[in-house]
Amino acid sequence: MRILVTGGAGFIGSNFVHNVVRERPEVRVTVLDALTYAGSRSSLSTVNNSISFVEGDIVDADLVNGLVSEADAVVHFAAESHNDNSLADPSPFLQTNIIGTYTLLQAVREHDVRYHHVSTDEVYGDLALNDPSKFTEFTPYNPSSPYSATKAASDMLVRAWVRSYGVRATLSNCSNNYGPYQHIEKFIPRQITNILTGARPKLYGAGKNVRDWIHVEDHNAAVWRILESGEIGRTYLIGADGELDNLFVVRMILELMDKDPDDFDHVTDRAGHDLRYAIDSSMLRNELGWQPRYDDFRAGLQATIDWYRDNPTWWENDKSAVESRYQTQGA
Repeated sequence: MRILVTGGAGFIGSNFVHNVVRERPEVRVTVLDALTYAGSRSSLSTVNNSISFVEGDIVDADLVNGLVSEADAVVHFAAESHNDNSLADPSPFLQTNIIGTYTLLQAVREHDVRYHHVSTDEVYGDLALNDPSKFTEFTPYNPSSPYSATKAASDMLVRAWVRSYGVRATLSNCSNNYGPYQHIEKFIPRQITNILTGARPKLYGAGKNVRDWIHVEDHNAAVWRILESGEIGRTYLIGADGELDNLFVVRMILELMDKDPDDFDHVTDRAGHDLRYAIDSSMLRNELGWQPRYDDFRAGLQATIDWYRDNPTWWENDKSAVESRYQTQGA
């Protein structure tokens, strides 16, 4: 099997590539990544000899068409994904998330290649903190930010290409991932690397916003299960019942790193900050037999802390630039 992984040098994509190389050595993996600030060749350094790497942009139709023509399947992780950045400048999000997805869809349509589209639960908007309900595959879309709006648009393109052109595609919408190789602008690695560099963690507002955390390995195991066994045209929600508010997570990070649990700073809340995400993944579990393996968030978080502590060369060169951007935004 020949598989093309877009965004394979990013956080979730690189972990997916590591998983495929480790668990499925018979699969030939090609990674396509533009190596923007959020992608790094170093995330693939231990598997370089087992994959093919192409530096390029998914909006480049000729490049994409050539790579797709040589693949049996495409797994599309490539995305602009940071909400704060989308609020400051939405334009890259429209290019990558919408035009890039369109470009891939045209290529898999032409060559009749199996396609899996990786998306986010943020397309559904948010839930009230006291609402017992969760997102399901039938929840109406209600995106809150330029990021989530462009991901919602890309999801709709996939569905249209399935219905109108018979593209063999599946979709998945996942909750918040954590684990190794995540860019330090993101919530959990930012707090960890702040502490490692002697700074205080930063918490938006009162920290009551709830996220449904899942370890990146569980997400990628679900993606592979859907790629193998998912019904064409279907959307599957991926979640691990990991609802925690941001205040709880910051305090747990501090505790696990032997700091006072209250040794953090509150900063001005982000515009349009979604209150709560919660995923009902029962369809995926019941129909495809997937189950999360990392059901102990504390243990998974400790392993993530250990990874950032043990791999400073992977992130330390970017730290000052990331914090400068946050300071400009008052965060």
